[in-house]
Amino acid sequence: MELRALTVLDSLQPQLTGFLQTVCSGFMPLEGEAALFLEIAPGIAINQLTDAALKATLCRPGMQIVERAYGMLELHHDDKGQVEAAADAIVARMGVQRQDRIKPRVVSSQILTGIDGKQSQLINRMRHGDMIMSGQTLYILEVHPAAYAALAANEAEKAANIHLLEVITFGAFGRLWLGGTEAEIKAAVEAAEGALAKVSGRDARG
Repeated sequence: MELRALTVLDSLQPQLTGFLQTVCSGFMPLEGEAALFLEIAPGIAINQLTDAALKATLCRPGMQIVERAYGMLELHHDDKGQVEAAADAIVARMGVQRQDRIKPRVVSSQILTGIDGKQSQLINRMRHGDMIMSGQTLYILEVHPAAYAALAANEAEKAANIHLLEVITFGAFGRLWLGGTEAEIKAAVEAAEGALAKVSGRDARG
């Protein structure tokens, strides 16, 4: 098994919490809970790691996504210590350390100011979260590995009064869409990409 991404969110923010509640197939997280986002390869092996985490802790799983290449797990608890213990149980089961994860890489970062109403309509039809209005600023982030999009979203929401439109935490790349004023998006981008830059790990090619 390869540890691709591992990040613990200390306190789920309101919009990200609500977003996860719309897309999770397991136990819904609550605002303020700590959450673990994990990505491994091959995908089918995520079942073993979910088993290890749930037997070792009181955490509740929100999402387990099994693809052929990658597997993603989100679990949460109001006690951050339980979430950290789940991460420890997972890396122990894998025979690795947290530092063996891949460090995040921003693949694409786009800011579009004053978007046209026809484009905001397109975005609003595909989002699971809030809506963006004509004239607002749009931020689109792509990150590798995908699970780190959750960290970017949570830190962006802490830093600015933005609208969380969509976040994808599994697959080849993670994606995040945010809307808001130009100043709010600027603050959100600094927080999101700054948080990603602080995550240690190995290079994807190493």
